[in-house]
Amino acid sequence: MCTGKCAKFIGISLYPLALLSIICNIFLFFPDFKTIYSKEEAEGLYRLTDEIIYMGGIVGGGILVLIPAIHIHSTGRQGCCANRCGMFLSIIFAAIGVVGALYSGVIAAFALIKGPVCLTEDDQWSRPFMNSTENYLGNSDIWDTCKEPENVVEFNISLFATLLVAASLELLLCGFQALNGLFGCICGTCNRKEVA
Repeated sequence: MCTGKCAKFIGISLYPLALLSIICNIFLFFPDFKTIYSKEEAEGLYRLTDEIIYMGGIVGGGILVLIPAIHIHSTGRQGCCANRCGMFLSIIFAAIGVVGALYSGVIAAFALIKGPVCLTEDDQWSRPFMNSTENYLGNSDIWDTCKEPENVVEFNISLFATLLVAASLELLLCGFQALNGLFGCICGTCNRKEVA
């Protein structure tokens, strides 16, 4: 496969991952599919986890990957970007994508480790799993500690795990594009019109 076609494939593959990251992060603002948790603040603690507010999926896995995806995709097409200079620029854009994917992945990993903010059995909003001796991810019996929002543990785990997987794939694709761009910069894109 030539470097131009590979860049086009990578660019197209990054679009749904960036969109998925944005959608997951937006959904995280509405646990139990209600808006009240994103509006209220209890005792100086937001009723959303800090990692949601950092917007790793929107900024990192979304925008910082979507912009490079557009350039990487256009590098694979014939025309002004399908040249050695375009492939060199795709290395820079791929590096931006790597930074975005790392930001999204690290935020999602921390959110999974610390657990959600919820109303606990003693009627306080806190992160009950953050300093727990048990790993809440592997023990669904302790998820009942969170009373409100309903099913917040499953909600956070599923969306942050999706963000982590999307960020990992974005990281691999952008890293591969950096190598592909290097080869394309040295060898060319091999996107030439066939002579009839």
